[in-house]
Amino acid sequence: MTAALSAHELIARHRSTLDQALEAIRTRAYWSPHPEHPKAYGENGSLDAAAGKAAFDALLGSRLDLGQPGTDDWVGGETSPYGVDLGVTYPHADLDVLLPAMKAGQRAWRDAGAEQRAVVCLEILKRISDRTHEFAHAVMHTSGQAFMMAFQAGGPHAQDRGLEAVAYGYVEQVRTPDNAEWTKPQGKRDPLAMNKQFTPVPRGIALMIGCNTFPTWNGYPGLFASLATGNAVLVKPHPRAVLPLALTAQVAREVLTEAGFDPNLIALAAERPGEGIAKTLALRPEIRIIDYTGSTEFGDWLEANARQAQVYTEKAGVNTVVVHSTSDYKGMLSNLAFSLSLYSGQMCTTPQNLLVPREGIATDQGPKSYDEVVADLATSVDGLLGDDARANALLGAIVNPDVKARLEAASGLGEVALASREIANPDFPGAVVRTPVIVKLDGAKPDDEAAYMSECFGPVSFAVAVDSATDAAELLRRTVREKGAMTVGAYTTDPEVEQAVQEVCLEEAAQLSLNLTGGVYVNQTAAFSDFHGSGGNPAASAALCDGAFVANRFRVVEVRRDA
Repeated sequence: MTAALSAHELIARHRSTLDQALEAIRTRAYWSPHPEHPKAYGENGSLDAAAGKAAFDALLGSRLDLGQPGTDDWVGGETSPYGVDLGVTYPHADLDVLLPAMKAGQRAWRDAGAEQRAVVCLEILKRISDRTHEFAHAVMHTSGQAFMMAFQAGGPHAQDRGLEAVAYGYVEQVRTPDNAEWTKPQGKRDPLAMNKQFTPVPRGIALMIGCNTFPTWNGYPGLFASLATGNAVLVKPHPRAVLPLALTAQVAREVLTEAGFDPNLIALAAERPGEGIAKTLALRPEIRIIDYTGSTEFGDWLEANARQAQVYTEKAGVNTVVVHSTSDYKGMLSNLAFSLSLYSGQMCTTPQNLLVPREGIATDQGPKSYDEVVADLATSVDGLLGDDARANALLGAIVNPDVKARLEAASGLGEVALASREIANPDFPGAVVRTPVIVKLDGAKPDDEAAYMSECFGPVSFAVAVDSATDAAELLRRTVREKGAMTVGAYTTDPEVEQAVQEVCLEEAAQLSLNLTGGVYVNQTAAFSDFHGSGGNPAASAALCDGAFVANRFRVVEVRRDA
């Protein structure tokens, strides 16, 4: 296969970016090569806002032909949470044809080495970045995110997470040298001498099972970690969020072809309505790695049944915030209100349980009772979302009917401190937009425990009254241990309480944010610096991103010879 992009050209183009990424994961300092602001695009080949919207509009009602082998049908059916019928159709694969074709290109990809694989991945990410405006509309109209969130989280932040995975993969592969000369003295006899060659070899075909809410942000780490470590990747999108990952596969196939590699190293597995091919794919012997984001039930099934594969899951948890005391009451309320509202709570990191001592908390505005704290938080959420235009920009749309049903059922679980209200979206009349509900529960009542100890994904939060900070820490421990947590937050001015909460999080492996009152929120993490999940509690079996996330996607094979 003739390469239009030589290895030398790609290394010259992207090696400095790779080096900066390597430095960023070492220092954990802020860094990103992908602009967050929409106005930063439109030069050097990237699409500006108008061109990106036009490119997205041109996709509607089209057939996205990726040129994959084994296509036996065309499938689709995505309807935007904003009420738009996308009408895009995708190739449906005969797996007995597609999977062998994917495997065929792995030898050349393996032999290319870690550096060349990394810079090919960076070229893919660069071309995706150039189309960020187009991808933003694709993410918005499959996930229900508001445009600005879809632009940032689905664009530069997702691209950062993909690049981060490439950097970690590169580090782990070059940890062992390609060649070594080994000499062992033998006293008066001649020394023993060996030439040793070490090659990172891929596990096989990786299956990336996408999610509905964050198809690129959650999908890119596994996709690029597997590709950078030499594996072919089969992308199985959520049936309601195919378009962003289909475009990703399209870009990747183009770059692989231009770089002289088999484009079938990346392929798409779209499915017919109700086909449910994830289970079938997960048990195929060719599948050796699985990345999954979604429900706990299916994640547990994958971990128990896909025994031939290395399985990385991000499932669900019950995220908890301990509210003990604060030196910035207004800032705490504002920060929590935003965290509860962003994307209608449809994030795996959104706080669900707020543990508040029933005798109240100490603040810079004087003591506040449990009832006052909950009422003031409700007022803060109301103030944040009081303007419908602002509310639409923060909330986005409810992604599916299950979330709406949970929201409506929550009001029957306890005393409602903040009722959810319906908001009209003038640009998209078909969108289902709802503000959050806050329900008061008693941590001492067994009947209430069933509610707050179960995940209620969506804009639902429980203000749980507890007897003391000690009880809050113990309930936090039990929640993380039994149900898992992607995030934990705490507000306290007491060093002993802070230490107790921190110790729980260290022992139960939960990521902790303390006393957030400004523009950083518990449900947001920054690539190259923050770890998303820990892999150490039931919410997830992996962290995005660390060495453990990439190191077992390949093995090092040694060939040794007498010198």
